[in-house]
Amino acid sequence: MNVKFLVLIHVLSAIIGVGPTFFAHVLLRRNQTLEELRMSLRVGRRLEIFPKIGGSIAVLSGLLLIWLGDYGSFMQIWLLGSLIAYVLIQIIAIGFATPNQKKLGGWVLDPTNLQETALPGDQILLWAKARNYFYAASTVGVILFIFMILKPS
Repeated sequence: MNVKFLVLIHVLSAIIGVGPTFFAHVLLRRNQTLEELRMSLRVGRRLEIFPKIGGSIAVLSGLLLIWLGDYGSFMQIWLLGSLIAYVLIQIIAIGFATPNQKKLGGWVLDPTNLQETALPGDQILLWAKARNYFYAASTVGVILFIFMILKPS
């Protein structure tokens, strides 16, 4: 397999896989109306597929690149840092942000609440938690891309 083609696949899948993390907090931005939040949560549900597929391909292609490439030791700081950053993004997004977002979405998108014009306090807290976790995941995503861009060539 051509290593340049594999690098292309890896970079594109990383962008597609991690990319939605960078705007998930935008979908949950403050000062939205409840109707805007409903739309944002619907869009967010559609975007969940990208990290699942793109992220999986990025990990597999990254491991294949390490195996096929001339990167020396796996313990190079950029390789280890990239792997740790990716795992942290997954833990933050899947373990913390998404559960809060799903609970929020459960209330916001519940047909019995469609006439509501304001969120109750516990839903506002879920909204803030999800948004903050997505900000954290975005921050780690920037670190991930820094590791990948500044790696030795």
